[in-house]
Amino acid sequence: MDQIVDHLKKSNNILLLSHIRPDGDAIGATVSMGLALLSIGKQVSLYNEDEIPKSFQFLPYSENITQQMDDIAVFDTAIVLDCGDLERIGNKAGLVGKIPVIINLDHHITNTGFGTYKIVDPSACATAEIVYRLIKQLNVIISRSMAFSIYTGIMTDTGSFRFSNTNQEAFAICEEMVALGVDPNYVASHVSVAYSLSRIKLLNMVLESIEVSKNGKLSIMALTQEMLNKTGSKPEDLGRLINYARHIEDVKVAALIFESNNGCTDMPDSKHQFHISLRSDGSVDVAGIAATYGGGGHKTAAGFNVVSTLSEIKAEILRLADNF
Repeated sequence: MDQIVDHLKKSNNILLLSHIRPDGDAIGATVSMGLALLSIGKQVSLYNEDEIPKSFQFLPYSENITQQMDDIAVFDTAIVLDCGDLERIGNKAGLVGKIPVIINLDHHITNTGFGTYKIVDPSACATAEIVYRLIKQLNVIISRSMAFSIYTGIMTDTGSFRFSNTNQEAFAICEEMVALGVDPNYVASHVSVAYSLSRIKLLNMVLESIEVSKNGKLSIMALTQEMLNKTGSKPEDLGRLINYARHIEDVKVAALIFESNNGCTDMPDSKHQFHISLRSDGSVDVAGIAATYGGGGHKTAAGFNVVSTLSEIKAEILRLADNF
């Protein structure tokens, strides 16, 4: 960490990025780190390939996370947050790789160890926890705005302190953030924003797609671009859908098969690119499963991308249940 602190103090123009389809931890870590660097006089740009979900737009300074990247040549440093590999930032990974110094801050056990400097701590409950430590090492006073982002990152990535990654540090940091002015009810009311009608319609379609393996240990659900188009849904409507499959009685692993919209024009019409999200009850290491497909994540939450037909990937995932 000392090397990172020393480098950041010498840096001038810093780009902060997190993964596509950003969650509360990715956004919270990005914003809190950005505000900390601004407070010590650094030029900072915040980027994400996708729009920020409505449920996190309440976070101070989150409106400055843009989908436009400045001339890459102006940056002397990039900080990549909550990404197991550089490609997780999306289509700009190649450009970002040209920035002289890349700092990798992450808590995924499958992190590839990319970057000039790195803090990869799988024992951390969230990347926001790692950012909190780094801000402390920079001797930056945590503002109320930073506190909201740190709290939100930890709260969402621990499932409101319900998941197995909830550790003592999570409670200690969040207690400090509350003392700095964070209102837990205010955060919860925004994160658990009222559902849009389009999300309800989408949920109905996705629930109809649920299938369970013969031994009852694995469930899958499918989300296609046709479903999104029919319901008029937006990316923010996708969050937490997988939990419906995960909470089926006796299910150990749930999979959400999501058809990406970037297409595969060089593939046969029947094949598409899918993102597979996996969730486990803790008895199955889904990070290991994802890693075999070039993906990654945590023991209880992971994902990967694949090009296939919907029927083929469904059958392949259902076969995984034979090992549970």
